[in-house]
Amino acid sequence: MFELLQISEGHELSDALEKLGQEAARLQTVIDTVPSFLWTSLPDGSKEYLNKRWYEYTGLPLEQGKGWGWKVVVHPDDLDRLVREWLALVEARKPGELETRIRRYDGEYRWFLIRIVPQLDSGGNVVRWFGSNTDIEDRKRAETKLLEDEREFRRITDAIPQTIVVLDPSGNALYANQEMLDYTGLSMEDVVALDFRARTYHPEDLDRVREERKAGLARGLPFEIEQRARRKDGQYRWLLLRYNPFHDEQGRLLRWYATGTDIDDRKRGEDRTRNENVALREDIVRSSMFEEIVGSSEPLRQVMDQVSKVAPTDSTVLVLGETGTGKELIARAIHNQSKRSNRAFIRVNCAAIPASLIASELFGHEKGSFTGATQRRLGRFESADGGTIFLDEVGDLPAETQVALLRVLQEREFERVGGSQTVTVDVRVIAATNRDLTSAVAEGKFRQDLFYRLNVFPIRLPALRERISDISLLVGYLIDRYAQKAGKKIRNIDPKTMELFHAYDWPGNIRELQNVVERAVILSEGEPFFIDEAWLTRATPKVDAASVLTTDLAEREKAMIENALREAEGLVSGPAGAAAKLGVPRQTLESKIRKLGINRHRFKIS
Repeated sequence: MFELLQISEGHELSDALEKLGQEAARLQTVIDTVPSFLWTSLPDGSKEYLNKRWYEYTGLPLEQGKGWGWKVVVHPDDLDRLVREWLALVEARKPGELETRIRRYDGEYRWFLIRIVPQLDSGGNVVRWFGSNTDIEDRKRAETKLLEDEREFRRITDAIPQTIVVLDPSGNALYANQEMLDYTGLSMEDVVALDFRARTYHPEDLDRVREERKAGLARGLPFEIEQRARRKDGQYRWLLLRYNPFHDEQGRLLRWYATGTDIDDRKRGEDRTRNENVALREDIVRSSMFEEIVGSSEPLRQVMDQVSKVAPTDSTVLVLGETGTGKELIARAIHNQSKRSNRAFIRVNCAAIPASLIASELFGHEKGSFTGATQRRLGRFESADGGTIFLDEVGDLPAETQVALLRVLQEREFERVGGSQTVTVDVRVIAATNRDLTSAVAEGKFRQDLFYRLNVFPIRLPALRERISDISLLVGYLIDRYAQKAGKKIRNIDPKTMELFHAYDWPGNIRELQNVVERAVILSEGEPFFIDEAWLTRATPKVDAASVLTTDLAEREKAMIENALREAEGLVSGPAGAAAKLGVPRQTLESKIRKLGINRHRFKIS
């Protein structure tokens, strides 16, 4: 029995050893056939084992590779350094990486990356080293080519009469061309130092440039910055810096190239032009015929008082009024009295631009963003940066453009049509409309949140029929203007003509008054000044009796509603509103107001 048990145990041990041998053979096959070189070393650094792939590559016999015999395949120029670095890792007992050139069986040397990891016992002592060699010849050649290209680039850039600085992906200076050194009077060591920008850039530009540069580098796309840099004679001059990224074939960012162009003469020219424009604008303000602002009536004085209060602020203004009441000139008056008066005043007639083009007109577009967009175009908001933009007929904006305008008012930023880059602007917005925006909001034609953003400071311009006392001043003013242009002298006005002017309701407001006076001056052959009564008579088409009755009823209904609105000071709803005074539902009255074209805002008391 005991002998049978021994025989059984012997068979089990034999099977186990056979299986272990099979596993070891499979493992050896794997180690010998992997495409990398695998090896082990003794604690002192001498080679203990190298896999079959290593021997096939080097062509060395089996016994020559062990110990320190492997050194014969290392490039002679690398050997001392490699051994020194290898022994330093052995002494430190830490993982590491080495690079060297190894000779192939055909005599060609190729670069390899050697990775080394120690196997430690429980006491922290090295039992053996495990290592692998990976071919990095292609990478090294690419690096060598890059270095050669950079040397060639330096030779070329030194001959270019433009400042050039080469930066690493983080924006640190690596190299500056000779023009840069000559321009600044600095050495290469100065340029690559961390305090280079603080020593070179104008102190007033440092913070701004730092933020713009940080944002540009983060995007990884070409960008430009205007700044002042100190020349070697101590003078600060304006430069336009253009940053362009350089990527490898895999799209990895390798370098930034920053070129500087002296634009000091251009900037000085812009300053001169700006100063000349300021002086010209002041002359225009003094001498231009702001007909809509001529007068001394109480309604006009209230408007000008509002203008003087809101102009010094940056608040958004909404100018309300009928066609021809002078909304644009009130907007210009606000701009001229503001701290932005020396910057641009950009006018946009929202009603005159097709809905398909209004977004491009306001915010600009990128090249190729739509058919016909052959190049990048800046929009009106960018043109108005630092100044004022006047959005006339803002009530006509399409819904999608209302969303973009709301973002500009809230965030002061937008994207051009077809672009993804956010553009930030500092623009004051003055909007104007002859529409009832409150009704448009109720009808879903105008965004309520946009209305609230625009309606920060509303100014309602009175119609000419609400400032009759100003007509005499305006007529005299206009006669002088147009008579001077026509080379005529007119000092007297026919009394009957002045009566006609005062009696007429002027549906076209001051614009209509301008046209009538200009026509009369042109036709005038002497004094006194007079007009044809027929000019102030509205043409009425012939209608049948039923139409006359309907029109009469509508006129009476309109008069009743206007009287109620006048008593309610423009309010429609509420206990004191016009609806309550007339005894009709609010919705019904609002519908009638829209149908009859009544502007209830003109009955409000500012």
